[in-house]
Amino acid sequence: MAVLNSIADSHEEMRQWRHALHQHPETSYEEIWTSDFIAAQLTGFGIEIHRGMGKTGVVGILKGQGDSKAAMGLRADMDGLPMTEANDFAHKSRQEGRMHACGHDGHMAMLLGAAKYLAQTRQFDGTVYFIFQPAEEGGAGAKAMMDDGLFVEFEMDNVWGMHNWPGLAAGKVAVHDNACMASADHFNIVITGRGGHAAMPHQSSDPIIASAALVQNLQSIVARTIDPLDAAVVSITAMQGGSAYNVIPDAVELRGTARALRADTRAHLETKIRDMTQQMAQAYGVEAQIGWRAGYPPTVNHIDESERAINVATSIVGDSNIVRNPPASMGAEDFAYMLEARKGSYIWLGAGEAVAGKMLHNTSYDFNDEILPIGASYWAKLVESEMPLNR
Repeated sequence: MAVLNSIADSHEEMRQWRHALHQHPETSYEEIWTSDFIAAQLTGFGIEIHRGMGKTGVVGILKGQGDSKAAMGLRADMDGLPMTEANDFAHKSRQEGRMHACGHDGHMAMLLGAAKYLAQTRQFDGTVYFIFQPAEEGGAGAKAMMDDGLFVEFEMDNVWGMHNWPGLAAGKVAVHDNACMASADHFNIVITGRGGHAAMPHQSSDPIIASAALVQNLQSIVARTIDPLDAAVVSITAMQGGSAYNVIPDAVELRGTARALRADTRAHLETKIRDMTQQMAQAYGVEAQIGWRAGYPPTVNHIDESERAINVATSIVGDSNIVRNPPASMGAEDFAYMLEARKGSYIWLGAGEAVAGKMLHNTSYDFNDEILPIGASYWAKLVESEMPLNR
Protein backbone atom coordinates (compact mmCIF):
# COMPACT_ATOMS: atom_id res chain seq x y z
CA MET A 1 0.00 0.00 0.00
CA ALA A 2 1.72 3.18 -1.22
CA VAL A 3 -0.02 5.90 0.77
CA LEU A 4 1.84 9.19 1.02
CA ASN A 5 4.17 9.23 4.02
CA SER A 6 3.08 12.59 5.40
CA ILE A 7 -0.57 11.59 5.04
CA ALA A 8 0.15 8.32 6.85
CA ASP A 9 1.73 10.42 9.60
CA SER A 10 -1.54 12.39 9.82
CA HIS A 11 -3.66 9.25 10.29
CA GLU A 12 -4.36 9.94 13.97
CA GLU A 13 -5.28 13.55 13.27
CA MET A 14 -7.70 12.48 10.54
CA ARG A 15 -9.18 9.92 12.92
CA GLN A 16 -9.75 12.67 15.51
CA TRP A 17 -11.43 14.89 12.90
CA ARG A 18 -13.62 11.98 11.84
CA HIS A 19 -14.67 11.17 15.40
CA ALA A 20 -15.49 14.82 16.15
CA LEU A 21 -17.62 14.99 13.00
CA HIS A 22 -19.29 11.68 13.88
CA GLN A 23 -20.29 13.07 17.27
CA HIS A 24 -21.98 16.09 15.70
CA PRO A 25 -24.17 14.82 12.82
CA GLU A 26 -26.51 17.30 11.18
CA THR A 27 -29.14 16.63 8.54
CA SER A 28 -29.68 18.33 5.19
CA TYR A 29 -29.14 22.10 5.14
CA GLU A 30 -28.65 22.15 8.92
CA GLU A 31 -24.88 21.49 8.81
CA ILE A 32 -23.98 24.59 10.84
CA TRP A 33 -21.56 23.03 13.34
CA THR A 34 -20.12 20.89 10.57
CA SER A 35 -19.46 23.75 8.16
CA ASP A 36 -17.93 25.82 10.97
CA PHE A 37 -15.60 22.91 11.79
CA ILE A 38 -14.60 22.46 8.14
CA ALA A 39 -14.03 26.19 7.63
CA ALA A 40 -11.85 26.38 10.75
CA GLN A 41 -9.67 23.48 9.62
CA LEU A 42 -9.21 24.83 6.09
CA THR A 43 -8.39 28.29 7.41
CA GLY A 44 -5.85 26.73 9.74
CA PHE A 45 -4.17 25.12 6.73
CA GLY A 46 -3.88 28.54 5.07
CA ILE A 47 -6.57 27.77 2.52
CA GLU A 48 -8.96 30.49 1.32
CA ILE A 49 -12.60 29.63 1.93
CA HIS A 50 -15.96 30.59 0.48
CA ARG A 51 -19.16 29.87 2.44
CA GLY A 52 -22.88 29.92 1.80
CA MET A 53 -23.36 28.07 -1.48
CA GLY A 54 -26.21 25.63 -1.00
CA LYS A 55 -26.87 27.41 2.32
CA THR A 56 -24.23 25.56 4.37
CA GLY A 57 -21.68 24.56 1.72
CA VAL A 58 -17.98 25.33 2.10
CA VAL A 59 -15.48 25.66 -0.75
CA GLY A 60 -11.75 25.74 -0.08
CA ILE A 61 -9.59 27.38 -2.77
CA LEU A 62 -5.93 26.44 -3.10
CA LYS A 63 -3.54 27.54 -5.84
CA GLY A 64 -0.43 25.52 -6.56
CA GLN A 65 2.87 26.61 -8.01
CA GLY A 66 3.06 28.00 -11.53
CA ASP A 67 0.56 30.00 -13.52
CA SER A 68 -1.60 27.31 -15.13
CA LYS A 69 -5.30 28.03 -15.57
CA ALA A 70 -6.11 24.36 -14.93
CA ALA A 71 -8.65 23.79 -12.15
CA MET A 72 -10.43 20.82 -10.62
CA GLY A 73 -12.94 20.13 -7.87
CA LEU A 74 -12.89 17.46 -5.17
CA ARG A 75 -16.19 16.88 -3.40
CA ALA A 76 -17.13 15.46 0.00
CA ASP A 77 -20.68 15.32 1.37
CA MET A 78 -21.39 16.64 4.87
CA ASP A 79 -24.85 15.61 6.05
CA GLY A 80 -25.93 12.86 8.40
CA LEU A 81 -29.20 10.95 8.56
CA PRO A 82 -32.30 11.20 10.79
CA MET A 83 -31.49 7.96 12.64
CA THR A 84 -30.75 7.07 16.25
CA GLU A 85 -27.33 5.45 16.59
CA ALA A 86 -27.18 1.99 18.21
CA ASN A 87 -23.41 2.02 18.80
CA ASP A 88 -21.94 2.60 22.25
CA PHE A 89 -18.36 3.70 21.60
CA ALA A 90 -16.79 6.94 22.80
CA HIS A 91 -17.39 8.85 19.57
CA LYS A 92 -21.06 7.92 19.13
CA SER A 93 -23.49 10.64 18.08
CA ARG A 94 -24.31 13.27 20.66
CA GLN A 95 -27.40 14.37 18.71
CA GLU A 96 -30.51 12.37 19.49
CA GLY A 97 -32.12 11.09 16.31
CA ARG A 98 -29.15 12.11 14.16
CA MET A 99 -26.33 9.87 12.95
CA HIS A 100 -23.53 9.66 10.41
CA ALA A 101 -24.70 6.32 9.05
CA CYS A 102 -23.31 6.70 5.53
CA GLY A 103 -19.70 7.67 6.19
CA HIS A 104 -19.87 11.33 5.28
CA ASP A 105 -17.82 12.00 8.40
CA GLY A 106 -15.04 9.89 6.88
CA HIS A 107 -15.43 11.54 3.49
CA MET A 108 -14.88 14.95 5.06
CA ALA A 109 -11.90 13.74 7.11
CA MET A 110 -10.20 12.28 4.02
CA LEU A 111 -10.68 15.47 2.02
CA LEU A 112 -9.37 17.53 4.93
CA GLY A 113 -6.33 15.28 5.10
CA ALA A 114 -5.63 15.82 1.42
CA ALA A 115 -6.22 19.57 1.75
CA LYS A 116 -3.68 19.84 4.56
CA TYR A 117 -1.07 17.89 2.59
CA LEU A 118 -1.60 19.89 -0.61
CA ALA A 119 -1.49 23.19 1.28
CA GLN A 120 1.88 22.18 2.75
CA THR A 121 3.46 20.83 -0.46
CA ARG A 122 1.72 22.62 -3.37
CA GLN A 123 3.33 20.21 -5.81
CA PHE A 124 0.84 20.99 -8.54
CA ASP A 125 0.24 23.69 -11.13
CA GLY A 126 -3.32 24.98 -11.12
CA THR A 127 -6.18 25.49 -8.68
CA VAL A 128 -7.97 22.86 -6.61
CA TYR A 129 -11.39 23.50 -5.11
CA PHE A 130 -12.30 21.47 -2.02
CA ILE A 131 -16.09 21.19 -2.18
CA PHE A 132 -17.80 20.34 1.10
CA GLN A 133 -21.40 19.83 0.06
CA PRO A 134 -24.56 19.75 2.19
CA ALA A 135 -27.73 17.73 1.79
CA GLU A 136 -26.70 14.70 -0.23
CA GLU A 137 -29.25 12.53 1.57
CA GLY A 138 -32.29 13.50 -0.46
CA GLY A 139 -31.83 17.27 -0.34
CA ALA A 140 -30.02 17.69 -3.68
CA GLY A 141 -27.27 19.77 -2.11
CA ALA A 142 -25.07 19.37 -5.17
CA LYS A 143 -27.71 21.02 -7.32
CA ALA A 144 -28.25 23.73 -4.70
CA MET A 145 -24.55 24.62 -4.78
CA MET A 146 -24.62 24.65 -8.58
CA ASP A 147 -27.75 26.83 -8.58
CA ASP A 148 -25.84 29.24 -6.33
CA GLY A 149 -23.07 29.48 -8.92
CA LEU A 150 -20.53 26.80 -7.95
CA PHE A 151 -19.29 26.25 -11.50
CA VAL A 152 -19.74 29.88 -12.49
CA GLU A 153 -17.79 31.48 -9.68
CA PHE A 154 -15.27 28.64 -9.57
CA GLU A 155 -14.48 27.48 -13.08
CA MET A 156 -13.42 23.83 -13.04
CA ASP A 157 -12.24 21.58 -15.83
CA ASN A 158 -13.45 18.48 -14.02
CA VAL A 159 -14.91 17.30 -10.72
CA TRP A 160 -14.34 14.15 -8.68
CA GLY A 161 -16.18 12.21 -5.98
CA MET A 162 -15.66 9.24 -3.67
CA HIS A 163 -17.77 7.05 -1.39
CA ASN A 164 -16.72 4.45 1.16
CA TRP A 165 -18.18 1.06 0.27
CA PRO A 166 -18.84 -1.64 2.89
CA GLY A 167 -18.90 -5.03 1.22
CA LEU A 168 -15.79 -4.18 -0.79
CA ALA A 169 -12.59 -5.23 0.97
CA ALA A 170 -10.59 -2.45 2.61
CA GLY A 171 -7.77 -1.44 0.32
CA LYS A 172 -9.71 -2.10 -2.86
CA VAL A 173 -11.03 0.61 -5.18
CA ALA A 174 -13.95 0.16 -7.59
CA VAL A 175 -14.25 2.38 -10.66
CA HIS A 176 -16.96 2.38 -13.32
CA ASP A 177 -16.49 3.82 -16.79
CA ASN A 178 -20.22 4.53 -17.14
CA ALA A 179 -23.17 4.51 -14.75
CA CYS A 180 -22.33 3.60 -11.17
CA MET A 181 -25.49 4.76 -9.36
CA ALA A 182 -29.12 4.91 -10.41
CA SER A 183 -31.64 7.68 -10.81
CA ALA A 184 -34.25 7.92 -8.03
CA ASP A 185 -37.71 9.22 -8.88
CA HIS A 186 -40.69 9.03 -6.53
CA PHE A 187 -44.40 8.86 -7.24
CA ASN A 188 -47.71 8.71 -5.43
CA ILE A 189 -50.92 7.41 -6.96
CA VAL A 190 -54.39 8.05 -5.59
CA ILE A 191 -57.03 5.57 -6.73
CA THR A 192 -60.53 6.95 -6.13
CA GLY A 193 -63.59 4.74 -6.37
CA ARG A 194 -66.94 4.62 -4.58
CA GLY A 195 -67.00 3.25 -1.07
CA GLY A 196 -69.69 1.12 0.50
CA HIS A 197 -70.54 -1.83 2.70
CA ALA A 198 -68.03 -4.66 2.56
CA ALA A 199 -70.92 -7.14 2.42
CA MET A 200 -72.31 -5.49 -0.70
CA PRO A 201 -69.23 -4.91 -2.94
CA HIS A 202 -71.39 -4.86 -6.08
CA GLN A 203 -72.69 -1.48 -4.96
CA SER A 204 -69.14 -0.04 -4.84
CA SER A 205 -66.25 0.73 -7.14
CA ASP A 206 -63.54 -0.85 -5.02
CA PRO A 207 -60.24 1.10 -5.03
CA ILE A 208 -58.49 -1.64 -3.03
CA ILE A 209 -59.01 -4.28 -5.72
CA ALA A 210 -57.89 -1.79 -8.39
CA SER A 211 -54.82 -0.83 -6.33
CA ALA A 212 -53.84 -4.46 -5.72
CA ALA A 213 -54.05 -5.18 -9.44
CA LEU A 214 -52.02 -2.07 -10.23
CA VAL A 215 -49.29 -3.04 -7.75
CA GLN A 216 -49.00 -6.45 -9.38
CA ASN A 217 -49.02 -5.14 -12.93
CA LEU A 218 -46.50 -2.35 -12.34
CA GLN A 219 -43.91 -5.08 -11.81
CA SER A 220 -44.38 -6.21 -15.39
CA ILE A 221 -42.92 -2.90 -16.62
CA VAL A 222 -39.41 -3.96 -15.64
CA ALA A 223 -39.99 -7.67 -16.23
CA ARG A 224 -41.48 -7.31 -19.70
CA THR A 225 -40.59 -3.93 -21.22
CA ILE A 226 -36.98 -3.40 -20.11
CA ASP A 227 -34.00 -5.22 -21.61
CA PRO A 228 -32.95 -7.82 -18.98
CA LEU A 229 -29.39 -6.49 -19.25
CA ASP A 230 -30.53 -2.93 -18.45
CA ALA A 231 -31.07 -2.57 -14.71
CA ALA A 232 -34.26 -0.86 -13.51
CA VAL A 233 -36.47 -0.96 -10.43
CA VAL A 234 -40.11 -0.15 -9.71
CA SER A 235 -41.00 -0.61 -6.04
CA ILE A 236 -44.26 0.19 -4.27
CA THR A 237 -43.30 1.11 -0.73
CA ALA A 238 -46.58 2.23 0.84
CA MET A 239 -50.27 1.39 0.40
CA GLN A 240 -52.77 3.29 2.52
CA GLY A 241 -56.56 3.10 2.50
CA GLY A 242 -59.50 2.04 4.59
CA SER A 243 -60.16 2.13 8.32
CA ALA A 244 -62.71 -0.57 9.15
CA TYR A 245 -63.30 -4.29 8.59
CA ASN A 246 -66.69 -3.79 7.02
CA VAL A 247 -66.20 -0.66 4.90
CA ILE A 248 -64.87 -0.45 1.36
CA PRO A 249 -63.06 2.91 1.29
CA ASP A 250 -63.46 5.67 -1.24
CA ALA A 251 -59.75 5.95 -2.02
CA VAL A 252 -56.36 4.27 -1.70
CA GLU A 253 -52.95 5.92 -2.00
CA LEU A 254 -49.86 4.14 -3.29
CA ARG A 255 -46.31 5.44 -3.01
CA GLY A 256 -43.21 4.14 -4.70
CA THR A 257 -39.91 4.70 -6.41
CA ALA A 258 -38.62 4.14 -9.93
CA ARG A 259 -34.89 3.79 -10.62
CA ALA A 260 -32.73 3.31 -13.70
CA LEU A 261 -29.13 3.54 -14.83
CA ARG A 262 -29.88 5.21 -18.18
CA ALA A 263 -31.72 8.41 -18.96
CA ASP A 264 -33.88 6.83 -21.68
CA THR A 265 -34.84 3.95 -19.39
CA ARG A 266 -35.71 6.46 -16.68
CA ALA A 267 -38.07 8.29 -19.07
CA HIS A 268 -39.54 4.97 -20.23
CA LEU A 269 -40.40 4.00 -16.64
CA GLU A 270 -42.31 7.22 -16.05
CA THR A 271 -44.29 6.89 -19.27
CA LYS A 272 -45.18 3.27 -18.58
CA ILE A 273 -46.17 3.88 -14.95
CA ARG A 274 -48.43 6.76 -15.99
CA ASP A 275 -50.00 4.78 -18.85
CA MET A 276 -50.55 1.61 -16.83
CA THR A 277 -52.10 3.54 -13.96
CA GLN A 278 -54.73 5.07 -16.23
CA GLN A 279 -55.37 1.78 -18.04
CA MET A 280 -55.91 -0.14 -14.81
CA ALA A 281 -58.15 2.59 -13.44
CA GLN A 282 -60.32 2.40 -16.53
CA ALA A 283 -60.45 -1.39 -16.38
CA TYR A 284 -61.67 -1.34 -12.76
CA GLY A 285 -64.04 1.60 -13.08
CA VAL A 286 -62.16 3.97 -10.79
CA GLU A 287 -60.21 7.16 -11.24
CA ALA A 288 -56.50 7.66 -10.78
CA GLN A 289 -54.27 10.66 -10.20
CA ILE A 290 -50.51 10.34 -10.23
CA GLY A 291 -47.95 12.74 -8.81
CA TRP A 292 -44.38 12.39 -10.02
CA ARG A 293 -41.36 13.84 -8.23
CA ALA A 294 -38.17 13.69 -10.25
CA GLY A 295 -35.19 12.92 -8.03
CA TYR A 296 -31.50 12.46 -8.71
CA PRO A 297 -30.43 11.49 -12.23
CA PRO A 298 -28.15 8.49 -12.81
CA THR A 299 -24.55 9.00 -11.69
CA VAL A 300 -22.60 8.49 -14.91
CA ASN A 301 -18.82 8.56 -14.98
CA HIS A 302 -16.78 9.76 -17.94
CA ILE A 303 -14.56 7.13 -19.54
CA ASP A 304 -11.29 9.06 -19.82
CA GLU A 305 -11.56 10.46 -16.32
CA SER A 306 -12.32 7.01 -14.93
CA GLU A 307 -9.17 5.66 -16.58
CA ARG A 308 -7.15 8.42 -14.97
CA ALA A 309 -8.78 7.68 -11.62
CA ILE A 310 -7.78 4.03 -12.02
CA ASN A 311 -4.19 5.02 -12.77
CA VAL A 312 -3.98 7.12 -9.61
CA ALA A 313 -5.70 4.51 -7.44
CA THR A 314 -3.41 1.82 -8.83
CA SER A 315 -0.36 3.81 -7.74
CA ILE A 316 -1.69 3.59 -4.17
CA VAL A 317 -3.36 0.18 -3.79
CA GLY A 318 -1.83 -1.79 -6.69
CA ASP A 319 -3.46 -3.21 -9.79
CA SER A 320 -4.70 -6.35 -8.01
CA ASN A 321 -6.86 -4.17 -5.76
CA ILE A 322 -8.63 -2.33 -8.58
CA VAL A 323 -12.15 -3.53 -9.37
CA ARG A 324 -13.22 -2.39 -12.83
CA ASN A 325 -16.90 -1.95 -13.63
CA PRO A 326 -18.52 -3.93 -10.80
CA PRO A 327 -22.33 -4.12 -10.85
CA ALA A 328 -23.75 -0.63 -10.41
CA SER A 329 -25.77 0.26 -7.33
CA MET A 330 -29.47 1.06 -7.62
CA GLY A 331 -28.99 3.58 -4.84
CA ALA A 332 -28.77 7.22 -5.88
CA GLU A 333 -26.23 10.02 -5.42
CA ASP A 334 -26.60 13.74 -6.09
CA PHE A 335 -23.01 13.98 -7.33
CA ALA A 336 -24.82 12.96 -10.53
CA TYR A 337 -25.72 16.63 -11.10
CA MET A 338 -22.06 17.64 -11.01
CA LEU A 339 -21.12 14.90 -13.47
CA GLU A 340 -23.82 16.17 -15.84
CA ALA A 341 -22.19 19.61 -15.76
CA ARG A 342 -18.50 18.65 -15.71
CA LYS A 343 -16.42 15.64 -16.66
CA GLY A 344 -15.17 13.51 -13.83
CA SER A 345 -15.38 10.19 -12.03
CA TYR A 346 -16.95 8.89 -8.82
CA ILE A 347 -15.15 5.96 -7.18
CA TRP A 348 -15.97 3.48 -4.43
CA LEU A 349 -13.35 3.02 -1.72
CA GLY A 350 -13.53 -0.40 -0.07
CA ALA A 351 -14.44 -0.14 3.62
CA GLY A 352 -14.27 -3.82 4.55
CA GLU A 353 -16.28 -6.98 4.12
CA ALA A 354 -20.02 -6.82 4.69
CA VAL A 355 -21.05 -7.30 8.31
CA ALA A 356 -24.69 -8.03 9.05
CA GLY A 357 -26.37 -4.97 10.50
CA LYS A 358 -23.43 -2.67 9.84
CA MET A 359 -23.88 -1.65 6.23
CA LEU A 360 -24.67 1.87 5.02
CA HIS A 361 -27.77 3.52 6.53
CA ASN A 362 -27.82 1.08 9.44
CA THR A 363 -27.96 2.17 13.09
CA SER A 364 -24.84 0.08 13.88
CA TYR A 365 -22.71 1.40 11.01
CA ASP A 366 -19.40 3.17 11.62
CA PHE A 367 -16.81 4.39 9.12
CA ASN A 368 -13.61 2.31 8.93
CA ASP A 369 -10.82 4.62 10.15
CA GLU A 370 -8.15 2.38 8.63
CA ILE A 371 -8.98 3.58 5.11
CA LEU A 372 -8.57 7.30 5.89
CA PRO A 373 -4.96 7.49 4.58
CA ILE A 374 -5.92 5.62 1.40
CA GLY A 375 -8.69 8.07 0.50
CA ALA A 376 -6.63 11.14 1.41
CA SER A 377 -3.67 9.85 -0.62
CA TYR A 378 -5.94 9.24 -3.59
CA TRP A 379 -7.18 12.83 -3.49
CA ALA A 380 -3.68 14.26 -3.15
CA LYS A 381 -2.15 12.14 -5.90
CA LEU A 382 -5.12 12.84 -8.17
CA VAL A 383 -4.45 16.59 -7.92
CA GLU A 384 -0.72 16.13 -8.55
CA SER A 385 -1.45 13.85 -11.51
CA GLU A 386 -4.14 16.03 -13.09
CA MET A 387 -2.20 19.29 -12.67
CA PRO A 388 1.51 18.31 -12.66
CA LEU A 389 4.34 20.76 -12.17
CA ASN A 390 6.55 21.36 -15.22
CA ARG A 391 3.99 19.93 -17.58
